[in-house]
Amino acid sequence: METLQAVVSGVIFRNEDNNYTVMEVESKGEKFTVVGCLPTLSPGEAVSLAGEWDDHPMYGRQLRVLRCDIEMPTTLSGVERYLASGLIKGIGPSTARLIVQEFGKETLEIMTYHPEKLLAISGIGPVRYEQITTSFSEQVGTRRTMVFLQTYGISPALSMKITKQYGDKTESMLSENPYRMIDDIEGIGFLTADRIAQSMGMPQGGDFRLQYGIKYVLQEASSAEGHTYLPRDMLIRRACILLDVPEETIEMHLRNLLLFKELVSSDQAGREIIQLATFYRIEQEIAVRLYRQMNAMPPERDTAAIQDRITLFETTEDIRFSENQRDAIEMAAQSNLLIITGGPGTGKTTIINCVLFVIRNSEETLLAAPTGRAAKRMSEATGHEARTIHRLLDYGGESGQFQYDDDNPLDCKCLIIDEASMIDIFLMRSLLRAVSPETQLIFVGDADQLPSVGPGNILGDMILSGVIPQVRLTEIFRQESQSMIILNAHRINRGEMPLLNRKKSDFFLERTINAAQAAQTIVELCSQRLPGFLGVDEGPQSIQVLSPTKKGLCGVINLNRLLQQALNPTKPAMREIHYSDAVFREGDKVIHTRNNYHLAWSAQSGEEGEGVFNGDIGYVTLVNEEGKELTVLYDDNRQVIYDYKQLEDLELAYCLSVHKSQGSEFPAVVMPVVGGPPMLMTRNLFYTAMTRARKLVVLVGFERAIENLVSNDLVAGRFTSLCDSLTLMKGIYS
Repeated sequence: METLQAVVSGVIFRNEDNNYTVMEVESKGEKFTVVGCLPTLSPGEAVSLAGEWDDHPMYGRQLRVLRCDIEMPTTLSGVERYLASGLIKGIGPSTARLIVQEFGKETLEIMTYHPEKLLAISGIGPVRYEQITTSFSEQVGTRRTMVFLQTYGISPALSMKITKQYGDKTESMLSENPYRMIDDIEGIGFLTADRIAQSMGMPQGGDFRLQYGIKYVLQEASSAEGHTYLPRDMLIRRACILLDVPEETIEMHLRNLLLFKELVSSDQAGREIIQLATFYRIEQEIAVRLYRQMNAMPPERDTAAIQDRITLFETTEDIRFSENQRDAIEMAAQSNLLIITGGPGTGKTTIINCVLFVIRNSEETLLAAPTGRAAKRMSEATGHEARTIHRLLDYGGESGQFQYDDDNPLDCKCLIIDEASMIDIFLMRSLLRAVSPETQLIFVGDADQLPSVGPGNILGDMILSGVIPQVRLTEIFRQESQSMIILNAHRINRGEMPLLNRKKSDFFLERTINAAQAAQTIVELCSQRLPGFLGVDEGPQSIQVLSPTKKGLCGVINLNRLLQQALNPTKPAMREIHYSDAVFREGDKVIHTRNNYHLAWSAQSGEEGEGVFNGDIGYVTLVNEEGKELTVLYDDNRQVIYDYKQLEDLELAYCLSVHKSQGSEFPAVVMPVVGGPPMLMTRNLFYTAMTRARKLVVLVGFERAIENLVSNDLVAGRFTSLCDSLTLMKGIYS
């Protein structure tokens, strides 16, 4: 890192939302460009900059600033230039000259400690005096706060975010309790707040630190592992490791959090469990609403008439349902709540089509799925409009909430939800709030796939409880039985090796000797060999690489880098944006990684709305290098403009983790099989990846790694309480 003294020559670009700045400075007679999240600066100001040099392919050598200290000018010309810069409202060039002529080298000291003397300057009356002193005070306060924060190793970007939140009270508020930032500032978690607190000399055993730390352990278990609670002994053990304090100390603060109802304690199978109060309330509410839905009055439909309609559908479509499949359709037509689960090829989509045919109220039936890709696939398979659950519930409005809820339920007689294994507890609660007891609710999904990315195990818990009516489909449809993808998916699910490289097959293994060769083979497959083999118009766009891991030669990060270089390399006229360690170019395939309910979108039809969600996949269509913005077109024709700060929610999507591919289907899937941590390389992860492919699967690696995947039936269990809540409710009301 290099440190230098410089004077601001001019500001080339500034984004006021995130303070990203491009400016020209002069140091030792040389002019150069600096970039970074910086405070408001004007020409003539002296700064001390610390950063790293970067050679930009288009803009040349520039300094990426990691720390910026503003130095008040010491010369008369410097003071005059500072006052005339426009930073201080009420002072222009002529007034700046008069002030400096009057007070000389004491100008800034007088403005700080004796501002009333400004009234002696011609043209400064009471109103203008108030404007000048207020503006000057804000400038000095903001800069003092920035220096205060950067003293503790806080980056300029984070310093600006904190200063915007607390203003001139920043020092006093953080000195009292820096952990309050966790609640007040989006993007600041416990680890960041704790680092700041430790650098400020806060005690390790402080009340604020320990209480926020205990809650953080539960939050991290939720976001990283999908748990909605932890057993008490596990929570204490993890908190002790994180906070480096004895168990007795954690016990004391845990009791306080329980006393003030920030956490909830309950018994599950003789073991005490601890939940964040929010998670406890959500799972309880889901259980109550499911039980209410299940026991509502079912629709009155004649069984014989239903059977006749099923037979007519079979004749029209030239198919024959198994007894198991007919049962599922009859139950769907006559139940107020039902789960239909089964693997690929078992006819889930055909059953949905038959249900729509049997109940004969398709105009009063709504279809939805958790992701845009899953909804699009549902629409194509049924011929009826399907929406994401978020769009179905209509997020937005002045309240910033879902518009459909208890007070404004969905106007439909039947609601069918596909890919139900992807629904987490937050989305499930919102969905159930919008469904009236008079609406038939049918969940369709594959219970053997990975659970949701978010917390909870909704589909698994509903099935495991045995409380909710359910049908499990096991037979493969006759016309799909020749697909080796479907056959192998079921073999994998049973713990059997897939059949590889059969003639006229759609399931192959490209053998390699190591991970490096596997990575290179994957790049060749996607860029050269498979597009022609598939014979589809999209070419490489129809191929999706899925990896079990993020790191390593065949992990998501490295494969995205290699695939971007091969499929969308940089060119002299190509526009791109550098963000953190990523580069986004026009034409890049990207994925949105966090639910953002406020991000605006527009469609070619003229429709507009808010909300882009975790797992949405699209392509960069336009890069505005000067404005630091890029435009993404998503699969459902929503167009979204991202400013620089919002790029933190985007990642390249040439390669996805298997988890992030859930709910999607791709013409071709390529997957490295080169081994990895047993906790990740599991049978149900392998099964989930294989069921994403429609036309072709190509595995790249070693047969031994495939054997390990198939034999590893470890399922990373989730600590969730919905199953027990449903079982308990049945015991109470039955």
